[in-house]
Amino acid sequence: MPQVSSLVRGMGGIGLMTVEVARATFTTRFQTREFLEQAWFMTSVTLMPTILVSIPFGAVISLQVGNLTGQLGAQSFAGATAVLAVVREAAPIAAALIIAGAAGSAICSDMGARKIREEIDALEVLGIDPVVRLVTPRVLACVFVSMMINGIVIATGIAGGYFFTVMVQGGSAGAFLSSFNALATLPDLYISMIKAALFGFLAAIVGAHNGLRAAGGPSGVGRAVNESVIVAFMLLFVLNSVITAVYFQVVPQDGL
Repeated sequence: MPQVSSLVRGMGGIGLMTVEVARATFTTRFQTREFLEQAWFMTSVTLMPTILVSIPFGAVISLQVGNLTGQLGAQSFAGATAVLAVVREAAPIAAALIIAGAAGSAICSDMGARKIREEIDALEVLGIDPVVRLVTPRVLACVFVSMMINGIVIATGIAGGYFFTVMVQGGSAGAFLSSFNALATLPDLYISMIKAALFGFLAAIVGAHNGLRAAGGPSGVGRAVNESVIVAFMLLFVLNSVITAVYFQVVPQDGL
């Protein structure tokens, strides 16, 4: 079963790189310049798609929730439920998709290009660990940008939800604002940021791992990028399901 063995090796390599990056983060000198350069680059390629994606996210959720709560006679909870959906699920998922599709693929293509140009081999000959010098600052930058994107999606989604609930559907502004504390709590925001950080970490790890394994010239780099995006999407959705299930088991949902 060559495909199964390849999948097992790939998961093992991702796990090993996760351990190496975690160790390098706390045991080696922080690469400040590389971190800032990568964070700025990732922000430049993800900021505009984030804004464009977050507006329809908030609009669709608000329209659907507003219609449902209207049928149930609970219009006063439209704001709380829309905010809850955006904070808990929509914002981290949107951040994950953007990070994996833009930042993760950029990391993979960069690492792959360096690999086929034998820059990675040159670093190893000089005694420089590529994981410490190249991968770790990119992973940390991806975590930072992912959390920033998550905050932007939350703010834009809530603003869009307010507009569509109050302006479009004729809801009460006071009821929308007062219902925030009915269901949405600070632990929801905390878990959303934790999700975003983990999603950014995983997307960067997958991209770097596949890029460092690239072979076969430019076409091999292209295959590595495609594979990294697909694998990252699959792992992110699985991780999101696990975190959500654990969260509902650990944190009491008193408002429900």
